[in-house]
Amino acid sequence: MIQVLRTNSSHQDFINLVAELDKDLAIRDGEDHSFYAQFNTIATIKYVVVLYENNKAVACGAIKHFDTATFEVKRMYVPEAFRKRGFATKVLQELESWSKELQYYYLVLETGLQQPEAIALYKKNGFVIIPNYGQYIGIENSVCFKKEI
Repeated sequence: MIQVLRTNSSHQDFINLVAELDKDLAIRDGEDHSFYAQFNTIATIKYVVVLYENNKAVACGAIKHFDTATFEVKRMYVPEAFRKRGFATKVLQELESWSKELQYYYLVLETGLQQPEAIALYKKNGFVIIPNYGQYIGIENSVCFKKEI
């Protein structure tokens, strides 16, 4: 049975999943990890989704304010044992619904070239590649996306 929980960044299951994500990213990003890590703190994220299967946390994602019409998707993660089962898409769909409820019209996000499964996920879910924004301008390993919701 799949359950979706809307919470915030103080939820322990989200914290645990993000710790796994950070370990994975440290390997994928190598020397660049500390650069990205500074933009991925979770202390003040108000909008977090945790997905459960049979009461086990199997996926997470979050949105945070980017501008008056846009949320930025952050901290998307599915542990390897639970991938290829549609969980990340379910999290994205919930984040989109929540964004609409909060009267936001766009989602943006950044991911890395070393995360081909993430790039495929976002393309499959209607995100389009845009020029790198903000702190990611000029960062060759970054790929930025946007979606009108």
